[in-house]
Amino acid sequence: MNPMKQHARILTAAVVGTTVEFYDFYIFATATALVFGHAFFPKASPTAQLISAFMVFGLAFIARPVGAVAFGHYGDRVGRKSTLVVSLLTMGGSTLAIAFLPTYATAGWIAPVMLCVLRFGQGFGLGGEWGGAALLAVEYAPEGWKSRFGAAPQLGAPIGFLAANGLFLLLGLWLSPADFLSWGWRVPFAVSAALVGVGLWVRLKIAETPAFAEALEKGEPHAVPLGPLVRNHWGALLAGNAGVIACFAIFYMATAYALAQGTGVMHYKREAFLGVQLAANLFLAVGIVVAAVWSDRATPERVLAWGAVAAVALGLGFGAGLGSGSLWVVFGTLGAALFVMGLVYGPMGGWLPHLFPVALRYSGISIAFSAGGIVGGAVTPILATNMAAGGHAVWVGLLISAAGLVSLAGILAGKRVS
Repeated sequence: MNPMKQHARILTAAVVGTTVEFYDFYIFATATALVFGHAFFPKASPTAQLISAFMVFGLAFIARPVGAVAFGHYGDRVGRKSTLVVSLLTMGGSTLAIAFLPTYATAGWIAPVMLCVLRFGQGFGLGGEWGGAALLAVEYAPEGWKSRFGAAPQLGAPIGFLAANGLFLLLGLWLSPADFLSWGWRVPFAVSAALVGVGLWVRLKIAETPAFAEALEKGEPHAVPLGPLVRNHWGALLAGNAGVIACFAIFYMATAYALAQGTGVMHYKREAFLGVQLAANLFLAVGIVVAAVWSDRATPERVLAWGAVAAVALGLGFGAGLGSGSLWVVFGTLGAALFVMGLVYGPMGGWLPHLFPVALRYSGISIAFSAGGIVGGAVTPILATNMAAGGHAVWVGLLISAAGLVSLAGILAGKRVS
């Protein structure tokens, strides 16, 4: 095959697949902020319902490392391609099933239990997605282009977010509030079936990565990759785990938490706030591209370190900007946050793989990336929601600053263990 066509196919597979996966993940985040609290939990205070919904939302971040171990095992033993196909089916099937769940009003406690099970399935599938997509791109990348190729899966994040929130925005404009709460929120979950079909069609047409094929020629794969990974590369796991916390914290603070607060206690209209978030999302795509090009010209570590420092500064003004009372200031705050998120997210595909040998790479980067999501993506929004409920919303940005410091420490530590 012509190298240009091959590279285009690989990049398309990386972008399309992660777009589908992140679309699935983000429609849950949006529904958590808008619907799930009162739809799946007993009547209580709006804050109690929202915290319950965010706890279910956070369950996926616990499931992701479990999925990372399982899919990483097969990704390092069987190959990148087939493992990515299964992870996509797992994520897509769980998402589609959510569209048909009964609510608390009709099924009682069975409803939130089923929601938890399917949310776990989403996280389990996504645990094997990002690592495989990043390796697919990086292990095919020509010399000098690893960070730019490695950024392809990251671009699935803003595209998936645009599709997810864009669909919710259209539904909000087309439907009455009663219809949206009754059945309209289910539409994005049902639509995911078509997107999964596209992702599967693209991924089934690609070949195994050259790096993995070469590793198989040199020796048998590890019987249980997790064993040697933990024994011999625990420092890299910890460094990678810490290094990704800031990108998760910034993203979910600027999306799920901000949406819940903006349409809740701040009383912005849902469609107006979703529109602001969609516009701010463009800054994430710009940040990813800037970071990828910069990383290939410098190093991924340097760009990530500067991004972590920017995250610390961002956190100092995030809470005040979000609570300013002006949608323009909110837009500027979210735009700045998502641009910084691009700086600490875009180079991840170029940084994490070099921490681990090829034979353990799928497991290594998947576990490190997914474990970082527990603190950054699950714990941070819950803490922020509790802080806001206690009257301390202006200080929630300090959680982002703390995440930036932890990520900076992980990035610096990564230099010593790679």
